[in-house]
Amino acid sequence: MLIEYIKVFALGGALCAIGQILIDKTKLTPARILTVYVVAGLILEAVGLYSPLVKWAGAGATVPLTGFGSTLAKGVEKAVSEVGVLGAFTGGLTASAAGIGAAVFFGIIIALLFRPKAKS
Repeated sequence: MLIEYIKVFALGGALCAIGQILIDKTKLTPARILTVYVVAGLILEAVGLYSPLVKWAGAGATVPLTGFGSTLAKGVEKAVSEVGVLGAFTGGLTASAAGIGAAVFFGIIIALLFRPKAKS
């Protein structure tokens, strides 16, 4: 059981550390780095390299933004095989709808509870 936690922490921590290094050492904005992570997850899933990481590290691979890219790729692949070319436009959103919906719902709840203010 402990080894599972170590694997999750190792991969998730490595992904976060790479992101922090990119923020500190490059002129990339955080938004661009996040986009790079999603696209990297999508590409790694498309070439068959991301699923083994998910099997090895579980949530360490699925929770970061690379996992979101992987989910989009899997959704598109499934939808294209089921409905054809139209699936390329609908599959990613269908596969990730639950996560997106949860993020929006909990974001609204937190905003109502803590009343965020604009930075000045």
